[in-house]
Formats: sequence, structure tokens, C-alpha cells
Amino acid sequence: MDTMQGIKRTDYCGTLRASDIGREVTVCGWVQKQRDLGALIFVDLRDRTGILQLAFTESTDPAVMEKAGTLRSEYVVAAKGVLRERAAKNSEIPTGDVELEVSEIRILGLSDTPPFEIVENSQTAELTRLKYRYLDLRRPDLQKNILMRHRLTKITRDYFDENGFIEIETPMLIRSTPEGARDFLVPSRLHKGSFYALPQSPQLYKQLSMVAGFDRYMQIARCFRDEDLRADRQPEFTQIDLEMSFVDMEDVLEIGEGYMRRVFREMLGIELTTPLPRLTYREAMERYGSDKPDTRYGLELVDLTDIARETEFAVFRAAVEAGGTVRGINVKGAASKLSRKEMDKLTEFVRGIGAKGLAWARLNADGTAASFSKFLTTEQMQALCNRMDAETGDALLIVADANEALALSVLGALRQEVAAKLDLVPKDRFDLLWITEFPFFEYDAETGEYVAMHHPFTAPMDECLAYLETDKARVRAKAYDLVLNGIELSSGSIRITDPQLQSRIFSLLGLSDEEAKEKFGFLLDAFRFGAPPHGGMGIGLDRLCMQLLGCASLRDVVAFPKVQNASEPMTECPSPVDEMQLAELGLAAKETEKGESTDL
Repeated sequence: MDTMQGIKRTDYCGTLRASDIGREVTVCGWVQKQRDLGALIFVDLRDRTGILQLAFTESTDPAVMEKAGTLRSEYVVAAKGVLRERAAKNSEIPTGDVELEVSEIRILGLSDTPPFEIVENSQTAELTRLKYRYLDLRRPDLQKNILMRHRLTKITRDYFDENGFIEIETPMLIRSTPEGARDFLVPSRLHKGSFYALPQSPQLYKQLSMVAGFDRYMQIARCFRDEDLRADRQPEFTQIDLEMSFVDMEDVLEIGEGYMRRVFREMLGIELTTPLPRLTYREAMERYGSDKPDTRYGLELVDLTDIARETEFAVFRAAVEAGGTVRGINVKGAASKLSRKEMDKLTEFVRGIGAKGLAWARLNADGTAASFSKFLTTEQMQALCNRMDAETGDALLIVADANEALALSVLGALRQEVAAKLDLVPKDRFDLLWITEFPFFEYDAETGEYVAMHHPFTAPMDECLAYLETDKARVRAKAYDLVLNGIELSSGSIRITDPQLQSRIFSLLGLSDEEAKEKFGFLLDAFRFGAPPHGGMGIGLDRLCMQLLGCASLRDVVAFPKVQNASEPMTECPSPVDEMQLAELGLAAKETEKGESTDL
């Protein structure tokens, strides 16, 4: 193999244009393809910026021509020559008007035949590509994603710096304070039997930064949660974390909206209209059955409870008499698309997520076909159709349940299922909105008690303070989420800094003074020395990048992701460690069967 001695790259492959014709340039990269035509050899050379054609002709030095004949896919080469106009132009690539007439070629690295072709939109099984992720990352579409992510982080730092935020790195080895998801624990060698935790967020440290007087903090923070994975989750993720002093909710939301305006303008050329729409948590659940609604399509929920109360349909009446609800969605123009077989599938879908069944109706041109029509009078059926703004050609889907929250969430999931099935979701559209006034507590049916919906430093709304001990269901939080196309991008709140109020909240959450001091004593001590009013939020950088690029999975925007069982196929981690390492930590491994799952 050759070396780089005496040769220096002058340009990236994808940056050269017709204006560079006549220049002597040197490019480096990987061989995408070699075409040997005997007297002529053409090589497509690829780097992170694109592809440039290398040309070897009758006038090429014989030694250079001979070496060009040995080039194979994924060889690493440096090529020097003069840029010239291509005889056969290629309009499909930006460099399609030019080619490099090579005078010197050096082979810098050989390559075995790769296990899959390095091309965009590869059809190779994802598990295979993740096993060789360093090759997968050579694909132009994945490289574009990672480069766009880099650009997003630069925009982020620039925006927050311009708005007076200070980037502060917080510790990665912290005290475990189990709240919400499981912590990843790290055993201490020096303090045997004790453990660090990897941060689920920098929450406590960023609040301490406010006590320290930094006023505006931000960090592009690595966070860790030991939870089951989905397409929009990874065990380690990146959060754009921020906190602000001397602010109320409006100030935090204004900063968040300014950031989103900047991101959409610079990355997509889209001008967002602000202020962004807002829905209270209750409004979101009533209209969409979700606290992170996708508002790009209709299918809004309609309350039919009062109409259902008067019918003879036992399913409807039982739900209403038990204090529940009857709700539905109108799928406009879908009567011919949702056959009886499709209705049966949707019925099984809602049963799978907790509903007892699905009532449906199809308003066909020759009459109405409904699973419940014989139990309703003509007037009641007409009233139901009027309430749902139904007309010929529509399909009505109705859920009844004694548990209102369950009925709402089932219909929320059903509207997503139907929208996906009927391709109702507009492409290349971005709907951003805030969800506000979240419940402070949520009811746990298993324990029969109310538990915190947020971390214990979230402030309740001022007008709800009187209900903290007497009517927990009425208490709302100064909490807010930013939602993009049905994905939660951000979560935040105004924090509690009043020690007396904080003590009340701990007590209501079942924490004694001793337990609160054990878990959070350092923060409570800090608040004794002058804590400014403050609030903040965390924006999921991975999720934001995924949405901006239209990717289906976080794995498409993370360089080295984990798969469904939280393992990494490339390095085969997690992996066992030897007994000497365990002994140094004062630990012993318990024998278990090795997991075989490789599900993505």
C-alpha cells in the first residue's frame, strides 16, 4: 500500500463544480465503483460530501493505469489530477458536470468484499447493517443524517449563546434517586457496596446552577434510562437541557418557540408562525385522546354521552350509568374503505388496548349499516349523526366505557391506527403545539392512591394550592410539553422553591421528612440560601432530528445505536467481565441464561 507522504488533499469530492475546471486538485475517499472499459477506466470516488468521477484515459501514465485496474469497491485512495469537463454529464449528482483526469493515484487502504453494498436505502437486514455499523455509516443517506445532526447541535449552541445561556457540564456519575424509569447503576471500587447512577436528566444540577446564580443554563446532555425501547427511544439519548431564573412559564415557552423558529428556518427553510398553538391537557384528551396529539389530520373525538344515555343499547347505557362516557370519531369518506372485515380488525385492535369492544356504522348510499342500529330509534340515530357531522360515505367508530380516561385513550390510539391504515397523515407537514396544565397527580388504580405525574420539584398552579390535600384530581401543574406531529419533543415545568410548599408536596407523595432529606437533602439545603424562582425544559435532540429528517427510527440519527433488547450488535455489549474486575468492585456475578433476543 501507498502512503500520504508528499500528497495533501486539497478538496472534498462532492464540492467540485464547473467553476473549478482547469484546477489541479487532490481528493481522497473510498471507491464506490470501478468501470474498466479497456482503454478507459472510470472510478466513482466517495467521501462524506458526495461522489466524484475519476477518469483514466489513453494519455494516462501506464503505471497509473495499471494501478487503476486493481481498484475494488471500498479501497481507500488518494487521487491527484486536473479537473475537466465531463463528456457524458450526469445530472443526478452535483458533480455530474466534471471529472478528475488522474495523474497520480495512491492506494491507502485495501478492503475485503463488504457484507453489503454501500448504497442509499439499503435493503440489507438492519441487524446485519448494525453488526457492521461503521460500514453502514458510509452510506450517503446515513451520513447526511449524522451531518444534519451536527448542524442541529451547532444551531442549538449558537441560539442559546445569543440568548444569554451558559453551557455548563454536569456530572455523569451521580447519586441514584429512583424516580420514573430505572437508573443505570455504576458500582464504586473505592466505596464497595455503594453505587453511582448515570443521570436520567441533569435536573437537580441545573436547579443548583440557578441557586449558584448563573441565571441561564443550557447543556447538550447525555442521559440514560434503563427502560424498554421503542422506535423513538434509546437507553442513552441526548437532551437539549435548559433552565432559567426569574421567569414564569411564558418566558420559558417564548425561548422554546424562538429556538424552534431558528431550527426550522435554518435547517428546512420553513418559517414557523408563533406563538404556537396551545391546548390544555384536558382539551387535548377531550379532542384527540392523547396528551401528545398528532394534529396534522382530523378525526377529533366527539362526546355522545347524552345521546347514548337515552338509547336502549345496553353497552352505551351501562357505560353512562356507571359514570363513564360514550365517544366517537367520524372517518370522513371511509364507509367504502372500512369493510366489515376491517371493522372486525379495528374491534380486535381496541380490545387489545383495554376496550370491551367497538360500535361502528357505515353511512352508505343505499342506507346505514351499523353494529348497533337496531337498538336506536331513527331520531336517536339521526341525532348521533348530526352530532358527529356525518353524511353519506362516512364511517363512525364509537367506544363506550365506564372509565372515561380509558375510553379517551383508546379512541386516541384508534384515530392513529385509522389514519395510518387509510394514509390520512399529510407528508412534509410539521404541526407543533404546547400542551399545558397537566394534572399534578395521576390516579393509580392498583394502589387506589394518587401519585406524582412529574418529578417532585414541579410547582402546582397557584389557584390549585387549596386542593392539594382535599381534592387531588383538581390540582394542575405548571408543567408543559412541546409536541411535534404526535411525538413529545420536550417536557418542562416551573419549579418549587418555597421550602414550606416543597414539604407539603413531599408529604403528599408519601415521603417523610427523613426520606426527603435522605434523597434530596443537598438540594433542600441549597434552597435555604436564596433560591431564585426558576423553570426550564429538556428537548429531545434525537427525536427532533428524527422528525426534521422524516426518519422512522432514532437509529437513523444516532451513530452507534442500541437495538430492542438494549444491546449493540457491533461490539456485542453488554458483555460479561472477568472475576478479577468483579472482585475489585466487591461484586459477584449471578448465573443466568444468556439472552438470545436480537429483535430490533
